[in-house]
Amino acid sequence: MKAFLALSIAAALSLPAQAQLRLPQLPGLSRLPGVVDRVVDRAVQPLPELLSSTTQLADLRVTNVRDLLRRHSDAVETDPRGELIRRQELVLVSPSDAALAAAAGLGLVKLRDESWPELDLREVVLRVPAGLDTADALVRLRALQPDLQADFNHLYSRSGDVMAGTGAKPATPTGPVRVGLIDGGVDRRHAALRHAAGASFGCGGSAVPSEHGTAVASLLVGRDRGFAGAAVKAELFAADVYCDKADGGSAEEVVRALAWMARERVAVVNVSLVGPQNRLLEQGVAALVKRGHLLVAAVGNDGPAAPPLYPAAYAGVVGVTGVNTSRRVLPEAAQGAQVMWAAPGAELAVARSGGGYGVARGTSFAAPLVAGLLAAELREPDPAAAAAAVERLAASAIDLGAPGRDPVYGRGLVAEDLRVVPEQLQARQAR
Repeated sequence: MKAFLALSIAAALSLPAQAQLRLPQLPGLSRLPGVVDRVVDRAVQPLPELLSSTTQLADLRVTNVRDLLRRHSDAVETDPRGELIRRQELVLVSPSDAALAAAAGLGLVKLRDESWPELDLREVVLRVPAGLDTADALVRLRALQPDLQADFNHLYSRSGDVMAGTGAKPATPTGPVRVGLIDGGVDRRHAALRHAAGASFGCGGSAVPSEHGTAVASLLVGRDRGFAGAAVKAELFAADVYCDKADGGSAEEVVRALAWMARERVAVVNVSLVGPQNRLLEQGVAALVKRGHLLVAAVGNDGPAAPPLYPAAYAGVVGVTGVNTSRRVLPEAAQGAQVMWAAPGAELAVARSGGGYGVARGTSFAAPLVAGLLAAELREPDPAAAAAAVERLAASAIDLGAPGRDPVYGRGLVAEDLRVVPEQLQARQAR
């Protein structure tokens, strides 16, 4: 259920502005350009109050999920575990002709058939006919074809002085620095992002800026007076998997974005999205990791006792948790073997879509700091070079918690000096 709750925040992004609750401006930041709001992970959006416990956050998520299902019941539903999925859709991974024939025999209609040679994958999306429950259709199809990789089309939710680097030995790779982002749309007109070269993908070529995507992008490559991301000289390759749609962020869209990153040879890709296990997503992630890409993902904010969230918990993915200004793990952060590193995840100044800056909190905003550092270390996809880049960054980590790698802080804290706190940003922009 907690994984289900995590999905609700992404869903809230699709709601109209009047459905989002305002939070009073933070004291002492009235002169900061633009509106400054305190936020939790999954969106740089106004909230009614600073959430001080995971219980309050869970209550808010339940409300948002119910609202989404009420408003967009034509587009979304839940699977038997309570995870959000696209209504009446199933995804098949590299199906055989016999599997497709079995699906047709159940009345399932082919909606999309797409191959991604970069990932050695083919996906077929099927429409479940009216009168047949989506979950029942999946059970029947798996019974007919036990070896078939079939699943729901799950939806994934979007979870001082700035110094250059964290003290790790400087990297010496050649070629341009590129970093990938799979998230909501990015406002490239923002002052902190106007300079960023690169490319965009998704939404039929249209720009659909989002608060969450813009915030994460600014932590990756942002540069403005008094503000800098982790890799200010990097080219940003941004894939929008939401496009401001109620059923955006599906496993299908995420894997399509992974295939684009592979085509563009973007070695390091940040994915600040969380959700359940999914067979299509698992295959896509495995293919990208095998090619020598580094996939950096937020571990999520469902709490320390929650089941692992994906893609962070897949093998080979760099899972990132968040810490506050006192180096304490965020109480809402997930814990477990999937945590590789900790990075600043609270009191972070971030760019807001439409201009100005906000304050972000959550593992979604810790992950891009790690991705930016790794992007400087890995310019081309290569398995050996990717492993070496991880070890170079690990050498600079500050061990927190139990000695050695632990389920709370992973291999330790990195990117601590990349945090830009709102008060410092305000002071510098006022000069």
